[in-house]
Amino acid sequence: MSLRIYNTQTGSKEEFVPLVPGKVGMYVCGVTVYDHCHIGHARANVVFDVIYRYLRYAGYDVTYVRNYTDIDDKIINRANREGVTYDVISERFIREFDRDMEALRLELPTHQPKATEHIPEIIHIIKKLVDRGFAYQSGGDVNFSVAEYAGYLKLSGRNLDDMQAGARVDVDEKKRHPMDFALWKEAKPGEPFWESPWGKGRPGWHIECSAMSMKYLGETFDIHGGGKDLVFPHHENEIAQSEAANGKPFVRYWMHNGFVNINAEKMSKSLGNFFTIKEVLARYDSEVLRFFLLSAHYRSPIDFSDQNLSEAEAGLDRIYTALAALEKVLAKESAADGDGDAELEELVDGLPARFREAMDDDFNTALAIGNVFELVRCINRVAAEGTLSGANRRLLAQARDGVAEIGGVMGIFTSVPTAYLARIKERKAGELDIPVEEIERLVAERAAARKAKDFKRSDEIRDELLSRNIELLDGPQGTAWKVK
Repeated sequence: MSLRIYNTQTGSKEEFVPLVPGKVGMYVCGVTVYDHCHIGHARANVVFDVIYRYLRYAGYDVTYVRNYTDIDDKIINRANREGVTYDVISERFIREFDRDMEALRLELPTHQPKATEHIPEIIHIIKKLVDRGFAYQSGGDVNFSVAEYAGYLKLSGRNLDDMQAGARVDVDEKKRHPMDFALWKEAKPGEPFWESPWGKGRPGWHIECSAMSMKYLGETFDIHGGGKDLVFPHHENEIAQSEAANGKPFVRYWMHNGFVNINAEKMSKSLGNFFTIKEVLARYDSEVLRFFLLSAHYRSPIDFSDQNLSEAEAGLDRIYTALAALEKVLAKESAADGDGDAELEELVDGLPARFREAMDDDFNTALAIGNVFELVRCINRVAAEGTLSGANRRLLAQARDGVAEIGGVMGIFTSVPTAYLARIKERKAGELDIPVEEIERLVAERAAARKAKDFKRSDEIRDELLSRNIELLDGPQGTAWKVK
């Protein structure tokens, strides 16, 4: 099965055929750096990080560009409130963004351009649009004329006449059509500016991404991505200005991740129901957050709640607990003879193909994770048998390596199992009213009671710990505990 990608522009899955065989150019819209990043930013960046990783895993030479929008009204407004220059704000939140992305285990893109470093390229494109009649100067502003571009709204599928009739926009005498958008904005007193043929000013938001993507990827490239909220107006306007300037297709595959809902409501700063990445990582391990975000298909909406994060944490715990038990079993000697478990052999041998099949179907990370859970169930059964046959030992080692290979692409399952479990245990223990040392002492006392067949005391300890939110897990390798 070849890779198929859902193309927003056509509304269907299409076979992925790169512009240049063996190479992929991908641009993903970055953040406007005026505040801390929220969970919606986390989803978009984790999604496209996995797509980047998988394309390389599939053998492509990928050039991945993710920009910083470092000049914008919101940046200027915050700078004015704090009494500093715009670049103080932008540089502060670029650093914050980079720290958040590192915490989420993202790999660095090939290029991370800033809009303010590409003013000459932006001015060059605007000149072309003016010369070709797609843009016009109005005072110190330059606007794109949507009426002159026949393909406008082909990405979102909207109707220009309907939008004009229902538009709630103030009459702007500088615009020929209410939907015309700014390519260059005349600088207001006290605002940062750059010199241009139209006077002192700064670029509009949309033209920044066209200039940066074309500089690093060419006038036509393979994949352009971002959140679903960017389909209109941002990506629609990028298409219009880029294709009008160059007279050729801009992007071959448009990809958009779904929204993040908070407790079943659409996340919105106006509703006050958003969480920053820092707030979430103060309560949950970064690998748990990443696992949660990848447990749904990237185009589906995802509901962010404490319950769903806790369920994701429990699921990841199950996988790491199985991997930790597997390592203990592999450390022991195995029997020399005996056949391998038929189900385990089938799952292990088929794991790479099933992973490729899931990911080739529009990057279905949810299905890929489901395949890992199926394998883990079988690992637990075989590992619990005690002494392993040589064949089962080899199969379990292959299973471990297979999970690690998948984890390397998805950015999960990459921790040392015992280290991950200890990390989670320590984090959760901080929320308990009982010291870890006391838990460990009671677990050891219970083990001694069970060995002495004092089951009454054993049950008392189990019930006491359970009443304090500590769950005991008895297995062939001994007793483990976790916060319930």
